Amino acid sequence: MTEGLNLMLIGMGFVFIFLTLLVFVTSIMSRIITSYEKNVGVLPEEGISSPTAVISPAMNQSQHANDDKNLITVLSAAVHKFRSRHK
Repeated sequence: MTEGLNLMLIGMGFVFIFLTLLVFVTSIMSRIITSYEKNVGVLPEEGISSPTAVISPAMNQSQHANDDKNLITVLSAAVHKFRSRHK
């Protein structure tokens, strides 16, 4: 019983140390690559802005209706193709 507990603790400790080391190495590698790309001129000096969600402008009712018609057309074609293959 104690042998199994000992083995479990050693295994969990090894995994914890490995994952911690992996996080540190990855962050260091990211900093090195970012500084290298800034020096080469690939990245702007101020760095890369954080990702932002692209929000489409408000659509009016006719654009919604047109999108719905296109969606219905595409879905109908997909259903027809599926049914023709699986008779």
